[in-house]
Amino acid sequence: MRNCLTLFVSLAMLLTPTMGRADTKPVSFGLIATESAANLKSQWEPFLKDMEKALGVPVKAFYAPDYAGVIEAMRFNKVDLAWYGNKAAIEAVDRAGGEVFAQMISADGYPGYHSVLIVHRDSPITSLDDVIKAPGQYSFGNGDPNSTSGFLVPGYYAFAKNGIDPKTHFTRVLNSNHEFNALAVANRQLDIATNNTSMVGDPDRNPQASRLWQSNPAMAEKIRVIWKSPLIPHEPIVYRKNLPDADKQKLRDFFYGYGKTPEQKAVLAKLNQGVGAFIPSTNAQLQPIRDLEKYRDALIKKSP
Repeated sequence: MRNCLTLFVSLAMLLTPTMGRADTKPVSFGLIATESAANLKSQWEPFLKDMEKALGVPVKAFYAPDYAGVIEAMRFNKVDLAWYGNKAAIEAVDRAGGEVFAQMISADGYPGYHSVLIVHRDSPITSLDDVIKAPGQYSFGNGDPNSTSGFLVPGYYAFAKNGIDPKTHFTRVLNSNHEFNALAVANRQLDIATNNTSMVGDPDRNPQASRLWQSNPAMAEKIRVIWKSPLIPHEPIVYRKNLPDADKQKLRDFFYGYGKTPEQKAVLAKLNQGVGAFIPSTNAQLQPIRDLEKYRDALIKKSP
């Protein structure tokens, strides 16, 4: 009996998919702090559990208070892969040895999302033009400096192209994540703030298909969008280049194959605004954002 049991356990171990490691060291998945860790955990835990089953090793979430925390964790091999915004992914690739291998896509085929500027629903501000014509009148909630939709895109399209430096144009500027900015505007603690359609909804598509409408509709209905950016490509998934090739392949197989069943589709729907699957991607996805940074910085240098 003992010999049979030993043989059974040995076969089970051989048949169990693992990350190609000699041990069962957990895989660490970094998550950007676009909102509170509690909200992120409820959204991502089911997905991480499915990843754990597929890889055959524990998968642990790494929550950081800001984008830089996840980037630095990847730099020092504390994070194996992470969900980033496009701008943060540039930092991960350039400074932390990261490599883009997957990209989110919407269930309805929509190829991205948008940065927005938001105000309280009762605010007298109705457009970006109202903001441009009112220097020194309003407080402003900017995004994390490594945020694509919270900082880079509005910094270029809304402000740099109009010769505005937010640090001097507004009476007060605070940098925070999307959730904080949304709640601060809803509670009248800030006059204007950056955000994105994944958090507060797209007024031109399905405004209530967003995280804030799902988690806190009372606050969401107090917010109004006054400006929407051009399309931003959906977020990339980045892993460390120095992971073993076998581990990279297992991660690619999991991500590219996920979202086929109704249960998996329901899990993905919680991650972002209508995410339906992951498709292959590379560092080339980041080039438009790199170009955007150059153009924005050049305009800022030219501005008086």
